[in-house]
Amino acid sequence: MTQISPVRSSRNTSRTVGKPDRPPEAGFSYHRDFFETLVDTALGHAKKLGASDAAAEASEGCGLSVSVRKGELESVERNRDKSLGITVYIGKKRGNAATSDFSKAAIQQTVKAAYDIARFTAEDETSGLPDDSDIARDYPALDLFHPWAITSEEAAQLALKCEAAAMNTSRLITNSEGAGVSAQQSHFFSAHTKGFRGGYASSRHSISVAPIAGKGSQMQRDAWYSSMRDAGELARPEAVGRYAAERALARLKSRKIPTTQCPVLFESPLAAGLLGGFVQAVSGGALYRKSSFLLDSMGKLVFPKHIDISEDPHLPKGKGSAPFDEEGVKTSARQVVDAGCVQGYFLSTYSARKLGMRTTGNAGGSHNLTLTSRKTRAGDDLDGMLRKLGRGLFVTELMGQGVNYVTGDYSRGASGFWVENGEIVFPVEEITIAGNLKDMLMGIQAVGADAYNYGAKTVGSILVNRMKVAGT
Repeated sequence: MTQISPVRSSRNTSRTVGKPDRPPEAGFSYHRDFFETLVDTALGHAKKLGASDAAAEASEGCGLSVSVRKGELESVERNRDKSLGITVYIGKKRGNAATSDFSKAAIQQTVKAAYDIARFTAEDETSGLPDDSDIARDYPALDLFHPWAITSEEAAQLALKCEAAAMNTSRLITNSEGAGVSAQQSHFFSAHTKGFRGGYASSRHSISVAPIAGKGSQMQRDAWYSSMRDAGELARPEAVGRYAAERALARLKSRKIPTTQCPVLFESPLAAGLLGGFVQAVSGGALYRKSSFLLDSMGKLVFPKHIDISEDPHLPKGKGSAPFDEEGVKTSARQVVDAGCVQGYFLSTYSARKLGMRTTGNAGGSHNLTLTSRKTRAGDDLDGMLRKLGRGLFVTELMGQGVNYVTGDYSRGASGFWVENGEIVFPVEEITIAGNLKDMLMGIQAVGADAYNYGAKTVGSILVNRMKVAGT
C-alpha cells in the first residue's frame, strides 16, 4: 500500500506574522494574527483593571479519529476545541480563568473573573511571571507541524487494512478490539507582560490495533501502534497489524509461576515508565511538597555509574520538543543524570522559587529524555538482553497504578515470559512484581540497544537485578 502523504507546511509556523484578513491554514478556524489580537486584548484589559502582571494564551485544536472493528466502521469523530486562558497577578496574588467564547464581552468577563479571584487569594511570595533572564526572546523552528490531509474514508481504509493484517496473521487470531487512525493538530499563541510573545503549530498522528488470539478462557489480547508528528513516517498499517497479532499469539498458553525473587527485564516501552518514575520523583512539585522518595538527590548517585540521562528540547519533529515551556521560558539541552549522579531537577518558575533554585524550563513537563548505559553495545538487542537476563522474568505488560512516589514502593500486576538460559520458555500471566523504585533504579544492570521512543522518552529494555515476583 502506498502511504498517504501529509500536506506539509511551507512556512516556519512558529513565527508566522501577516495580514489579519489572511484565511486560516491547514484546517484551522482561526489565524495566528487573530489569536495575537485576542491575547493582547486580554492583557490590555487586565492592566486596565489594575493588574500588576498578566499572561494569556489562545489555542485551537482539531482532528479526526476513526475506529473500525471486525471489518466494519465503528465510529468517526471530528473534534474542534478552542480556548483563551488568562492569568492575572495583583502583586503576589494570582487568579486565572478561561473561556471558549472569543467575543469581546466574554474576554472582558473572563479577565474580570481572573482579577477577582486574584483579589481574594492569599499572597504567595513565590508567585509571579518568570524572571527576565529566563524568558525566551527568540527560539528555533523545530518542524513540529505536519497536517495530514486525510478524509474519514481514507482513514477508515487504513484502519481496516491494519486490522485485516492482524486477523490474517493466523487462524488463532479469532477476534479484535478494533483498529483506529487518528490525525490531530493544534496551534496557540501566548504572551505576558514581561515581554514574552510566541506560539507555534504542532501535529500528532497515529494508527493502532488490538487483536485477540485464542478462544474462551484461553483468549489473549495484545496491541501495537505507531505515532508520529509526520504521517509519512508512520509504520505501514499492515506491519502494525502483523506485529500486534504476533504479540497476542506469543501469549497463548500463558501460565502462573510460583512466588520467587529473580532478575526482571522490562521491555523497552515499559522501561520508559521507569524513567517516568524518576522524572516524577525529581519534579519540582513533588520536591517542594516533600512528597518524593528522591528528596535532596541533587549531586547524589541515584542510578549505577554506567547510566546517563539527557534532555534535548530542540530535536526536529521530536514528540517532546518545545522551543519554550508553558511559561515562555527558554528551553535548552542538558545532562540530567551523568554517570548515575543527578545533575538537574525538572522545575517551573514557581517550583524553582519554592526550592530556592532557578527554573529549568520544564513548566508542562520534560522534553525528549534519553536514558543510556555506558555498557550498552551494538549487539545488545532484545535477544542479547534475554541472554543477560539468563533466568528470570521478561515483562511485556503492566497493570494497575501501584506506585507510591512518596516512599518509592512499587507493586504492579504484570504479564510476560519466563526465561531460562537466556531463552523464552513459556508465557506468564496473573503475577505481581514488587520492589522499591529507589532500589530498582540503582539496580539497573543493563540497558538494551533496542531503543524505543515512547512519547517524550527514549530508552531500550532495562534489566533490573532483583525483584519479588508474586505468583501462585
